[in-house]
Parts: sequence; structure tokens; C-alpha cells
Amino acid sequence: MPNVFTHLILAALVWTGSSLWSPGQCREPGARPTPFTVDAARDPDLSLRLRWTIAPETYLYRDKIAAADGSGRELPVSTQPGETKDDPNFGPTEVYHGATEAIVPGAALAGVREVRVTYQGCAEKGICYPPINKVIEVPAPGPQATAATPATDAQPESERGLLSGHLAGVLATFLGLGLLLAFTPCVLPMVPVLAGMLARSGERLSAGRGFVLSGTYVLAMALAYGTLGVAAAWSGRNLQVALQTPVSLGLLAAAFVALALSMFGVFDLALPSGVSGRLSRLSGRRFGALGAAAVMGFTSALIVGPCVTPPLAAALLYVAQTGDVARGAAALFALGLGMGLPLIAFGVFGAGILPKSGPWLVAAKQAFGVVFLALAITMVSRLLPPEVTLVLWGALAIGIGAFLGAFDVVAKGAAGRLGKCAGVVAVTYGCALVVGAASGGTDPLRPLADLNRVQAVHVEESRTVSSVPAFEAALAAARTEGKPVLVEFAADWCTVCKTNERTVLADAGIRARLKAVSVIRADVTRDDDATRALMQRFEVVGPPTLILMRPDGGEVREVREARTEGELTVDDLKRRLALVGA
Repeated sequence: MPNVFTHLILAALVWTGSSLWSPGQCREPGARPTPFTVDAARDPDLSLRLRWTIAPETYLYRDKIAAADGSGRELPVSTQPGETKDDPNFGPTEVYHGATEAIVPGAALAGVREVRVTYQGCAEKGICYPPINKVIEVPAPGPQATAATPATDAQPESERGLLSGHLAGVLATFLGLGLLLAFTPCVLPMVPVLAGMLARSGERLSAGRGFVLSGTYVLAMALAYGTLGVAAAWSGRNLQVALQTPVSLGLLAAAFVALALSMFGVFDLALPSGVSGRLSRLSGRRFGALGAAAVMGFTSALIVGPCVTPPLAAALLYVAQTGDVARGAAALFALGLGMGLPLIAFGVFGAGILPKSGPWLVAAKQAFGVVFLALAITMVSRLLPPEVTLVLWGALAIGIGAFLGAFDVVAKGAAGRLGKCAGVVAVTYGCALVVGAASGGTDPLRPLADLNRVQAVHVEESRTVSSVPAFEAALAAARTEGKPVLVEFAADWCTVCKTNERTVLADAGIRARLKAVSVIRADVTRDDDATRALMQRFEVVGPPTLILMRPDGGEVREVREARTEGELTVDDLKRRLALVGA
């Protein structure tokens, strides 16, 4: 649904007419041939469009596509939905076949001359390719290439039309665009924040108060979008992207934790008595709640739901390139106001649904406290390793179970028994998350998947190599044993490698035969000069590749089957090991 709204806006208002492509120049230092080719072009809205061509029988991972500027700063990338592939090691993941596209918004490219694009893929039943890094020179827009051209001429016609004309018409247009965007991920994360603030009002909550609180929240949110326009005029950068920093995300997560603890009754959030007394006399005892609503609305727009939508990008580019701060900021304010109209409706009508007092109010506050904790985890998950995030989700699930009565004596009645049952389930799931994180798991939906992974062959640390000198040393040590040598090229990101380890190398018969062989594992997880040289030493395209060598160190080349690439079966490996008497 969010993509539908975005594409409707794209088709109807912003990108009318044909796309004007400006080819980008790409280079890939030290590249090896791969079945993935990428080219780049500049769209009319100044965004960078990346197009991949994917060879048959191969696929590209959606979650492995990333981009950064020359300084290493991560850039936002909008990718298309892919096909769901049930990976035996990582669970369901989205992949692309044939071709795909991705967009780097123009608002994020101000002052950027080069973009480093990273992507990765595998063959359907063969090798997995290392992560590929390609440096793309960002082409300048055509009109801007001429120094004598006024800055306003660099604005594409579609965007000039969107912000030109009578100011009232511009504001009405952006108000409508904001309303269309109200049901996208830009706004949905703000609903539980507003609902939690309404729930804190308790008995004082009414339709009128709900309107005032939600209206304040939305006005502050719209003001934040207007601030984006001013920031774009001053710096040429998208303030939302700039605010995705550890400090800002950490502070917001701490604020959500404080709100959650307040919901649980640990303490009451309030200003110092002297300050609150003066403010109460000035504002009729409403400034505290209204001030909190304003702060949360402003902050949520900038950090909780960072979005680069077509109308937002158009306005930011217009302001940054023309310097018309007033018109651009007003358009963005109207955009934020339109996005917040459904929130105001929720504040008015939701006030009649939320409980006013009694046990239900306590339960509602605790529920929203859980929501605030979940939002805090979501914020810090952008900074922490996935295993740590999984532990946090596990702790939250265990806490939910405790509140539901998992550790209490069974209460009488169906409601009490149902609550305890749900609590036990939550605690069990939370424990599974913690155990999964301890075993290296990262997927909250499949936390124990890593427990099924078996390290089939124990390879001593000295026999795991990542460079040519280390391999030569390991080979020299193996030759002293007088055994044939099996060289296994593998990588942590290689799906087929893990499948081979779990289904073939873990077989009891294979493990018995490998006792007669010296195993050297070539770890090419990192794509650097050392691993590239090691792969070139054996003319290996990518993992998984198995190479058999005689006891004297020479590769077995007489039989074509001696070298194996891709997915294995137990019988295949037994037949190959038999070539060297194992």
C-alpha cells in the first residue's frame, strides 16, 4: 500500500513526461567477472537511478544493496520488492532475477561526486560471489553543466511546476500530497507515540482535549518539515538523513524509555515545581501536556519516521537550488500538515475509545509503555549489532510475559488463565530469542535457526588461511603429513557453503574419509587484495570451491571432477575423494 501511494504521486504530479537519463560513469577497481552488471543515470528529480542486469540462473540479494559517498557516509537507497527465497540458513529473504533498479534520492546527493555501491549475489546451484564494490561518478544534471545557466534553470520542469504558480495552489497541492502519504511508513510509526500521549491523560481525556493534543502534535510535526526546508537552504543537506546519528538516535531512545517507565508508574514525568507553577498560571495548566506533545511531534517527524518521498525531495531540491526559503518551507509545512490530518482524527475519535480510569486505564498505560520500549529498541537497532538487538527483543518479551502473569499463581476465571497462558508463551519466546542471540542468531522470527548449523569439519586455526603466504605455509605443513590436501574456498556470506557444511561435510561417512586428508580452509569472507590474490592463485571465481591436491602439493588436474564448484552431494564428494585414495 505505501508503494502504491508513492507511485501514484510519482505518476500524477512529479515525474510527468519521459525520464531524462544522463549516463553515469562507473568503474570497479580490481573487478573480477561476475554475472551482475550495473549502470547509473540521473533522473529529472536529480536522484541517481541504479540498474542491474542479472545473468540467468543467478540472483541478487535485496538486503545486500547499499550505497555510500566518498567519505563513507551511508546514503539512503530505495529498492524494489523482490522475490521471496526460502534460504536454508538465513530464512526467507528477497532476491532479484533478471534485472532490478534502485534509487538514491537527489536530496542525499548534494555535494556528492562519487557513490560507492555495494551488492552481492549467488548462482542458483553454484558459487556465491563476494560482495562487489563499484564506484560511480555522479553525473551532474545537464542544465547545471553550463556555468552561465542561472541556478533556477537547473530545476527540472516538473519540480518547477510543482512549486510555481500561486502560493495558495502550491500549499493546497502539498496538503493533498501529505494526505496521500499519511498511510505510509513516514507516518505510521507516529501513531503509537500519539496514542501513548493520549493514554497518559487518563480521566481528563475527552474529544476536545484529544483534538488539542493531537493538533499540537501535528502542528509541531509540520513545523519540523518546514525546518527541513530552511536547513536545506542553509546546508544543501536533508536534515532527516543528518539526524540519523548515534547521538540523536540514542537520546530519542532514552526519551522513549523514560516515557515507558512513566507509563509503568515508576515515576511521573514533570517539570520542576517552580517552572511548572509559572507555566500553569500562564497557560491554564496545559502547557506541560501541550509542550510534551509539541516536542514529540517535532522529534518524531525528524527521527522516528525519516522518509524521502517524491514531493519532499522536490521541495528540498527547490529550496536548496533556488534559495526560495519561504515558498519551500511553506510547502513542506503544508505537506506535514496533510500527513498529520489522520492523526488529528485519531486524537478526536480515539479519545472516546481509550479508557478514562480504573484497571483498564492501568492496562492501557502498560500496553503503551511496551510500545514505547519497542520504539526505543527500534531506534537503537540502527546502531547495535543484530545479536544485541535480538537480546533486547528477548528481554522485552520476557518482561511482557511477567506483566501478563507468567510467574503468578493462576488466577480464577477465563481471563486470568488466558493471560497466564499468553505470558508463558511470551516468556518462552523471549528465552528463545536470548538463546538464539547467544548462538549467533539475528532473526527474531527464527531465533534458533543457528543451532541447526553444524561445523562439519574441524579445521585447526593454523589451517584457516586468507592470503597466499598463509596458504603456502599451511600447505608446507600439510605436506609433512604425507596426506592428500583438500582446499576449501568458503565465506561467511556464502549460502551454498553453509548448505554444503550442513548436508555434506557433516555426513558421518564423509567425516571418516576426511581423516585421511589434510584440509585447508581458504576464508575469502573479506574482499580485499589478499583474498583476491589467493583466489587468483587457483583461478577461483568464488566460493564454494573444493580443490584436491596430491601429497606433493600438486593439484589433481587429470580428472575434470577433481575441482568442484557450487552445491555438493555426499556421493559427489565421496567420488572425488576416491581420486586421491581417501
